[in-house]
Amino acid sequence: QLQLVASGGGLVQNGGSLRLSCVASGSRLAYYAVAWFRRAPGKERELVSCISDSSSISPHYEDFVKGRFTVSRDNAKNTAYLQMLSLEPEDTATYYCAAAGTGTYYGACAHEYDVWGQGTQVTVSS
Repeated sequence: QLQLVASGGGLVQNGGSLRLSCVASGSRLAYYAVAWFRRAPGKERELVSCISDSSSISPHYEDFVKGRFTVSRDNAKNTAYLQMLSLEPEDTATYYCAAAGTGTYYGACAHEYDVWGQGTQVTVSS
């Protein structure tokens, strides 16, 4: 059974950067598509970015992170990453990684993600 552990969150100033990691165990992450979600206080969980298990499919970014965040994966390390630059206070949230195997996909993004990490807190001070 695939398990995910997200880490790398922290407190940064406005304009700062962080790199989140999502380490997989129990199975090879290479078999799965990965996504990053976030939930801000008092708000619904929202998709941030998706990366396919296929290198021929371009990653997806929500408009609010385009040009600032970069998703990547290192299958040899069984790890996915979310590099976050130019962070803004509005990016403050708990960030979750998730994985999906077979199923319906829309480009790099799965219709449903069935394995979730525990979340890592990102706080951006103004």
